[in-house]
Amino acid sequence: MTWDLNQLEALFSDNQDLVVTREENCLLIANSDGVDAWLAISGEQILVESLLFSVNEVKDKTALNEEILKSHMIFPLTTVGISNVAGDEYYTAFGSLSSQSKPESVKIEVQTLFQNVEAFLDAYAEHLL
Repeated sequence: MTWDLNQLEALFSDNQDLVVTREENCLLIANSDGVDAWLAISGEQILVESLLFSVNEVKDKTALNEEILKSHMIFPLTTVGISNVAGDEYYTAFGSLSSQSKPESVKIEVQTLFQNVEAFLDAYAEHLL
């Protein structure tokens, strides 16, 4: 089975701890801790992404980038990158999986992203202004 946004919206709408909103070609999924994630289908992948903080909030980008590269392997299923959003750059946490993944795998990807966002914010807080 290949997922579409309607099916993914139904998959997450059953979870009372999440608020799911349809935004154009994406789903905005918010958890009870106030973390938001954007979910989209791109070709053969399901992508899920959450903003961490603005690049402008970082004291020393080189030091943070080095720490991210040295520590990324301790955060399963999630990668940190930099994305441009409305002309501003943000550090983001993201994951991807096949658009043919099982329902449980899709749920695990999103739950893990939410957990890792909180862990990233804690781990990298000393680098923020």
